[in-house]
Amino acid sequence: MSEQKKEIIVLGAGVIGLTTAIKIQEAKGSEYNVTIIAETFPTDPRTIKYTSFWAGAQYVATRTDDLNLRRMERETFDVVWAMSEPGSGVAEGCLLRCTDYAYLPAEEQYADGKDYPTAFMPDFRQLPSNELVPGSVQGFACTAITFDIPRYLPYLLGRFTSGGGSIVRGTVGHIQQVLEGGASIFASPHSSRKPTPPDAVILCVGLGARTLGGIEDQDVVPIRGQTVLLRAPWVNVMPTLRDLKDGANPPYVIPRKGGDVIVGGTFHFNDWYPIPRPEITEHILARGLKLCPDLAPPEIRAEREPTVDDLRPLIKDVGVGFRPYRHGGVRVGVEWMDSSPLKDRVKKVPVVFNYGHGGNGYQASWGSAQIALEYLEGALTDPK
Repeated sequence: MSEQKKEIIVLGAGVIGLTTAIKIQEAKGSEYNVTIIAETFPTDPRTIKYTSFWAGAQYVATRTDDLNLRRMERETFDVVWAMSEPGSGVAEGCLLRCTDYAYLPAEEQYADGKDYPTAFMPDFRQLPSNELVPGSVQGFACTAITFDIPRYLPYLLGRFTSGGGSIVRGTVGHIQQVLEGGASIFASPHSSRKPTPPDAVILCVGLGARTLGGIEDQDVVPIRGQTVLLRAPWVNVMPTLRDLKDGANPPYVIPRKGGDVIVGGTFHFNDWYPIPRPEITEHILARGLKLCPDLAPPEIRAEREPTVDDLRPLIKDVGVGFRPYRHGGVRVGVEWMDSSPLKDRVKKVPVVFNYGHGGNGYQASWGSAQIALEYLEGALTDPK
């Protein structure tokens, strides 16, 4: 007789929640029943509450001393590189391989290119001086990967549900609600399904960890990002200028597989303003065009030097997102919690944390999901 499947609940349907749910679901075949509970899913209307939709979303290894994050990013690269392989399947249509150009100012130098974070990536090289842009004194190039968000997030959701995963729409005010009743608390009042504690809960709630009852992690704060989305299918490079003098507004360009291009951006800590600031939009366009004149249509560049006004007809959207940053780094680990305050209903349930990725969610997603899976398996192997 086969062993009953473990009931696993993942809270959150952003890129971290979706990837983690897939990783758990696909890890051991039929051992787990995985349910995602979330207020918002990728196919819903866009909202400031759903950060993953607003991401620029690229894979370029981060400058960090956080060993956990380094592992997450390196393991994620292996996964998304394979997914982006020509002819590899549906995921390929969500991912674009392109050349990343990182330009560094005098204040940030690497004596040896081998120490640069992207040194392990394909086609890595140090740029000669004649390839540098104004404001930089050093640069590196490699082949990187970008995520086409409107395609990639539905792909993840479809992969999860087609593999047998369940999704439940619900707003969780306190983690104890799910620890005691599981996903059935969101069922119809007339449902015959009895509320029961799950075997484990995985928290992939991003910025929601700050306000979720029972967690209330005040180390989690938003980093506000404002970007401009252009329709510019001729752009196939991804330049970034590490301008420390204007560090909160570094210019960058991220092309996507479908022909759209994200131009950014801002990194404003603890800034909760939810709509675009017009003056920042202008700043983004001006600096983006200076960094990458190819943003302008080819026919214009063939006749004259382009201006910001040449970009305005290309604008599809101006967006704002709140990166879920956490002081102290990504929280990954496990804690056993009581399922109920009532003694006769108490069951110890492992809660696996996987949140606080800041602006590194996409490029850390698969490695982060692997670590969460390891904590889950360890907890279920050695229950309290």
